[in-house]
Amino acid sequence: KKMVMLNDGSYVSYDKLLIATGSSPFIPPVKGLDKVRNKFTFTTLDDARKLESVLEEGMKVLILGAGLIGLKCAEGISKKKVKTVCVDLATRVLSSILDEEGSGIIKEHLEKNNMRFCLGRQVARFSEDIAILDDETEIPFDVLVIAVGVRPNISLLKDIGGRTNRGIIIDERCRTSIPDIYAAGDCCESYDTSSGEMKVMALLPNAYMQGECAGMNMSGADYVFDRAIPMNAIGLFGKHIITAGVYTGEVYKDVDGENYKKLFYSNNRLNGFILIGNIEKAGIYTSLIREGTPLDSIDFELICRMPGLMAFSKEERASRLGGMVRDSIAG
Repeated sequence: KKMVMLNDGSYVSYDKLLIATGSSPFIPPVKGLDKVRNKFTFTTLDDARKLESVLEEGMKVLILGAGLIGLKCAEGISKKKVKTVCVDLATRVLSSILDEEGSGIIKEHLEKNNMRFCLGRQVARFSEDIAILDDETEIPFDVLVIAVGVRPNISLLKDIGGRTNRGIIIDERCRTSIPDIYAAGDCCESYDTSSGEMKVMALLPNAYMQGECAGMNMSGADYVFDRAIPMNAIGLFGKHIITAGVYTGEVYKDVDGENYKKLFYSNNRLNGFILIGNIEKAGIYTSLIREGTPLDSIDFELICRMPGLMAFSKEERASRLGGMVRDSIAG
């Protein structure tokens, strides 16, 4: 009989089991970190509330990490009129989702909103409320926020012999290596259709699509989700960013004032894109990547300049509009 033991020692039987254990903040092993009094992570609502409760105007806040979590935290706490410094080992902001030029645009925008950065550096040790960097620079702070990424929670499956890597390995039906056990969300490692590699993609769209896939298959259907791609959308002090896919191949580039667009394509397919500023109709680009649409079947030149359904054939427009109508009725 298939059983799960709970933390109180009781047991629950199951026919099909879903593991959706998510991820946890990564805490770097830095000397003296355990002695820092006001330290916080920033991945849950409770984290945000605890951080907010200690902030006062004029406080010095040190954020470890200039990625999505760290920068969104910095934006959120700016209303408290605190002094914020971000330290990151990477030499640019949002290094995991932006190219060098895009990162430069965002860094300049953030600096105009009173953010300071110390990039290409890492904290070597803490001495109470002073961070000492690897070049011996000292940064005093009142509050420390740790935002250097997350790690998938895989131990539940790993401890019973399930196949794991950085995340729990799943197939296109969200099945793990153990019969009748499925997994979905941030704890998983799945196939990235844009790069052809197995990756951890801790992103909301992939999580809910995997959850739907797992639920359908656990209830007896035969459902496949094999179109996961890295995709991010974030706004920072009024500047919007959407990215997806991988940045390989030929490049279409359009820079117009506050707007920045790059499309990456090869072998008759769109591989990835970066949009900063004007993000209108970004979903069309995402759809082209996810579905692997042949670029010679659409007006790609028009799509580059002005994404819209008119770039598709009459038959494709009817199909896509039909899907939109069906989705609207279902909603």
